[in-house]
Amino acid sequence: MPAEQPTPEIHWTDHYGSDPHGLICGFEFRPGQAARSIDLEACLSWLGGRREADENGDGRFLWLHFNLSDAGVRQTLTDRLNATPEFLDALDQGSRSTRIEHAASSLVAVVNDVTYEFAFDPSEIATLWMQVQPHLLITARTHPLRAVDRLRQSVREGQTFSSTVAMLAELMQDQGRVLEHIVREATDRVDAIEDGLLSGRLAHRRSDLSRLRRVLVRLERLLAPEPGALFRLMRHPPRWVSTEDLEELRQTSDEMAMVMSDLSGLKERIKLLQEEIAAQASEQSNRSLFALTAMTVLALPINLMAGLMGMNVGGIPFAEDPRGFWFVAGGVLSATGAAALWFFSRRR
Repeated sequence: MPAEQPTPEIHWTDHYGSDPHGLICGFEFRPGQAARSIDLEACLSWLGGRREADENGDGRFLWLHFNLSDAGVRQTLTDRLNATPEFLDALDQGSRSTRIEHAASSLVAVVNDVTYEFAFDPSEIATLWMQVQPHLLITARTHPLRAVDRLRQSVREGQTFSSTVAMLAELMQDQGRVLEHIVREATDRVDAIEDGLLSGRLAHRRSDLSRLRRVLVRLERLLAPEPGALFRLMRHPPRWVSTEDLEELRQTSDEMAMVMSDLSGLKERIKLLQEEIAAQASEQSNRSLFALTAMTVLALPINLMAGLMGMNVGGIPFAEDPRGFWFVAGGVLSATGAAALWFFSRRR
């Protein structure tokens, strides 16, 4: 028999769905054509060949999407793609509110979205960082986002974009649609809670409202675009941003403002419902306290009489009288009736 060949050793390396450089996907866009996939080496070669080209070029641009969970991403962004310091600083900043800022020859954008199976948990909101240049769009994320996956799928199906700013506007519009869906679903939940309140069922409703309001506050803080940054961008846009793209960004900002107005109104409605539930709970507690107080007042004469008659001392009245029980019972009932009359008259 021939000697058994040794099984080759296989080394598995997990890059969390990306290549060894942390690149999840890359696309090259040409005017009027469907985008084609491109790897990092081809991207670097393409970028090196257009260093001397005009800023506007021939309308071609690249989109590179990175996974920040990969340890090699930072080095790739810094050394090989020459990412701007403002973009690298945004990756390290604690503030993740949605914003678009003009930085040197590029735009730095922070866009938030919800992860898959969003269940109104504040921890399920993820962030996408973007560096937008005339010929290169770099996006980076730590957790998968639905908006980016939808964009990738639409690009693979043949959707075209005229510029990197048009892709930025598409992502912001998708964020607005997601937020609108969340507000609509939250409104349905608040309607159900309000119906339960009107029918007198308060069990677990206060905690539900508190959780909803906490999520909406976090969504408002993260998803609402910073007005100051957008205002500065609209007034002094980069020269390479076209008028059409700028108008699309302005419309996106207006739509987001309308959704945020609905979200603020829903928050105020939740606050009013919480106050109503608190008032009903307080009224119910007052009724329970009143019942306990009434029982205490009505039981006071008989307890007092039982304490006096139960003392083991001489001279207890009616101890030898066969009608003594009825005398004491009549006195207790009279005292209880007088106490009840006084208590309920004070209550009225």
